Amino acid sequence: MTGQRIGFIGLGNQGGPIAHRIVDAGMPLTVWARRPEALEPYRAKGATIAASVAELGAACDHVGICVVNDADVIGVCEQLIPAMRAGARIAIHSTVLPETCTTLAEHCAARGIDLIDAPVSGGAARAVQGTLTVMCGGAALVFDAARPVFETFGKDIALLGAVGAGQRAKIVNNSLLAANIALAHAALAAGEAMGLDRAALARTIRTSSGHSFGLEVSAGTPSPGDFKGAALLTKDLALLVSALPGHPATAALDAAASPYLAEASAKTE
Repeated sequence: MTGQRIGFIGLGNQGGPIAHRIVDAGMPLTVWARRPEALEPYRAKGATIAASVAELGAACDHVGICVVNDADVIGVCEQLIPAMRAGARIAIHSTVLPETCTTLAEHCAARGIDLIDAPVSGGAARAVQGTLTVMCGGAALVFDAARPVFETFGKDIALLGAVGAGQRAKIVNNSLLAANIALAHAALAAGEAMGLDRAALARTIRTSSGHSFGLEVSAGTPSPGDFKGAALLTKDLALLVSALPGHPATAALDAAASPYLAEASAKTE
């Protein structure tokens, strides 16, 4: 990686700490954001500030993207791809449809640019710690070339298949998370209905076979309205429904998660 120039777009809750990890590792970093004030912490660390997406693309060999949804990823790539040199690389850390990545990979290939989808799991806290899980889809040579960048913010970094495989893994993971949260909420409510103290029951399950990360979320959010991640998990569950429609596994995850997410979304609007 020595001498390669890294770019990053998407300095939000998770992307921001990722970009910090990259520059703190000593890699030359260029960043761009719609809000100029978001760039100042990176400027203070010696990062280069690009005036536009195209300027960033022209300056970089590897560009990470961590924006919110498919439309945002596509919009950034429409500006980025024409500006990048042949042999450069795009890494998509956003959670989007697998087909979005495969289509963008085709556009990249026409210009000699590599693309790897590399959505991450773990949230802002693990991004700060550099211990994110990175789920990758792409060619092995592209994965090997991108891995030193991913290692600045990731701990478990896996190549799961061709482009799109990382997204498939991420939307399955997040759909399972949503279902686990919903079922843990139902389990704690069942305990309360039978006269058990909710907090005491949660403590007991933590050391029992029913424990899950979903339980930890539900234990800390007594009401669905207290859960702040409903919008993102609703988006990711919809991605699974779109990617694998009519499948019994999709139906099972959707049936478990959707009522809880709908209630959480209604109470947080």
